[in-house]
Amino acid sequence: MVEARGLAFAYPNGVLALDGIDLRIERGERLAIIGQNGSGKSTLVRHFVGLLRATSGEVRLDGQPVGRRHVAELARTVAIAFQNPDRQIFAARVRDEVAFGPRNVGLRGAPLDERVAAALSAVGLERWTDANPYDLGYSRRKLLALASVLAMGAPMVVLDEPTTGQDARGVRLVEAIVADLTARGTTVVVISHDMRFVAEAAARVVVMRAGRIVGDGSPASVFSEEEWPILRSTYLEPPLAARLGARLGLGATPTEEALMARARALQDGDLSGSG
Repeated sequence: MVEARGLAFAYPNGVLALDGIDLRIERGERLAIIGQNGSGKSTLVRHFVGLLRATSGEVRLDGQPVGRRHVAELARTVAIAFQNPDRQIFAARVRDEVAFGPRNVGLRGAPLDERVAAALSAVGLERWTDANPYDLGYSRRKLLALASVLAMGAPMVVLDEPTTGQDARGVRLVEAIVADLTARGTTVVVISHDMRFVAEAAARVVVMRAGRIVGDGSPASVFSEEEWPILRSTYLEPPLAARLGARLGLGATPTEEALMARARALQDGDLSGSG
């Protein structure tokens, strides 16, 4: 779906944000990109949609160089929800915000209405169809930006910090949306500092530091105890479940049932020992 080869990018002030990135994302993958602020995560994904252009190297989308292709053309293939929804939202009504993208790629009439209604229902905002987006709280504006991406129906979706500002219910909703997209064959790339969300929602994790990829594998491998020094080098901590799993010998991605079973076994052992 996406391939970066020797991708480097320097901002006009001379800051090297990407330093020789080689990355291949297969169609239908569920990938998370993690790393400290300034590690190059958002800079990388903005090359997928032509919002930034490589200083050297290249990005291929569906086998074709992104090159100087127009952003509007690339948006048919890759839809992105930015970290800050207020940089994305501009319409006076929730419905118009969600309809903008699909309308601009040619959708009209009943198909457009159905696409908008389905996207708003997916994020739980169907009650706010006629509301002004800025009358919504931050967490709902994040969900509105997500709905705008879903309405595009693009074969690839990029979500930048989708769980920021969400309570536990909102995080579960985002997880369900990611799972549904994957089930429909959509390629999903998520940038996140929420390690629990990453461990539960992603099938592959890429770790970035100082514009380079320093880790790449399944959540079980990236969050395994031997990889913790790499995570800490980019100011990340493994999720609590991984730390407990390592302590209890259950691996980096233990299920809740496994943790509870081990806790009961340890408790029974303490009780029998005290007896």
